[in-house]
Amino acid sequence: MTQVGAGAEPASPLNGAGAGNGSPDPMANFYPQVTGVQDGIAQFESNVSRIADLHSRTLNSADDGARRQNEAVLDELVGQTRQLSNELKEKIQTLSSYPVTRAQDQVVRKNQTGLLRQKFVDVLQNYQQVERDYRLKYRQRVERQFRIVKPDATPEEVAAVVDDTSGAGAQIFTQALSSSTRYGESRTAYREVQDRHNDIQKIERTLEELAQLFNDMSVLVAQQDEAIDQIGYTARRVEEDTAAGLKETEIAVKHARSARRKRWICFGLSLAIIAILALILGLYFGLRNNK
Repeated sequence: MTQVGAGAEPASPLNGAGAGNGSPDPMANFYPQVTGVQDGIAQFESNVSRIADLHSRTLNSADDGARRQNEAVLDELVGQTRQLSNELKEKIQTLSSYPVTRAQDQVVRKNQTGLLRQKFVDVLQNYQQVERDYRLKYRQRVERQFRIVKPDATPEEVAAVVDDTSGAGAQIFTQALSSSTRYGESRTAYREVQDRHNDIQKIERTLEELAQLFNDMSVLVAQQDEAIDQIGYTARRVEEDTAAGLKETEIAVKHARSARRKRWICFGLSLAIIAILALILGLYFGLRNNK
């Protein structure tokens, strides 16, 4: 399987297979690019599965060193997946404007890019759901750790610590920590809460990026639909203009035939008149000579 996002330069419609080798098929370079995007989407899907697994390990690991290692691997994989998603978006956009002229190629391009776009949106939605699920689990973990420090915490205090708006949560946690009788356990809980807040912020960033990707894909769909509408309008105009041209040609042919017919009639009348004049003159001079 070919991995998109490995630093390879994306093929353009003017290079690669079918370009410069005398190939008569203008779509010869289109299909390999489609396959490359399909491979990239499969890689993206695999990355999301690994991200979900690393989230789970981070949450469930009791060893601080192992948790730190999982977080480092997770951060690197999220960064790779972010780059891969941007590359896939650009490649699908490039394929959507792949230069074709034949009507059947336009249909193929529309269908293939539509399938790629839908599959990409599906894996993006799956990634979005994974991040939402683990954001909720991280928040639940923060709440449990806070209740270790302050078992009788009010819902408002829990919400403030979980959301940690404007540093209010950290202040509440610090106050609870100072009055807790389980000092060692409370300090461990506090460190984990800080880590989980960092994880939640990273997830929020990923969700914002995914939302932007969804928006970009929606814009791409609108642009492609507009282009397709324009192509359809142009095709209809060409068809209408061709039909009008044929009608005008038929009218011109009829006029030409009518003009030729009239010229022949005039020519025939002229010959008849000449023949009549010749006959009259012949009779006139003939009778005159007889006298």
